[in-house]
Amino acid sequence: MTMKVLETDRLIVRWMTTDDAEFILGLLNEPSWLRFIGDKGVRTIEDACVYILKGPAEMYARLGFGLYVVELKEGGLPVGLCGLIKRDFLDDVDIGFAFLPNFWGKGYAYESASAVIAHGKAVFNLKRIAAITTLDNHSSARLLEKLGMRFEKMIKFPNEDQELRFFAIEFGQNNE
Repeated sequence: MTMKVLETDRLIVRWMTTDDAEFILGLLNEPSWLRFIGDKGVRTIEDACVYILKGPAEMYARLGFGLYVVELKEGGLPVGLCGLIKRDFLDDVDIGFAFLPNFWGKGYAYESASAVIAHGKAVFNLKRIAAITTLDNHSSARLLEKLGMRFEKMIKFPNEDQELRFFAIEFGQNNE
């Protein structure tokens, strides 16, 4: 059973399950994923199942949120991921997204990310949501700014040399 988290005009955003292993295997081996997000070592359907169970599924159980599958309302085709992640080394919850290249430029990332941010604020009472992107991922940076996020600083993941751009949006009384 897949648990729907939210719905937009064109998309269903739902929990990821091991039934999504084939889609995850494909997405995590896309050149754009490998370049901008990194190699997760997912090479087989079994690897994809382990990734799902130890990543998103574990986070749903622990926090109630995680990376979600984004699928087209019409036909139920999975086209990408978008969701909230809590990393041990960051104070903030951050939003992440990735879509298959065939579905870039259609507004799906903005549509799903806007809904996920609103969901994080309303359901999980988040006061702030961050986002991280590589220096050369200009389209993601533009999307983050369109979502109302502001660049704050450069950061590095623990035990990694690559500098990353750190964005955030705060929800207060005056900047809803």
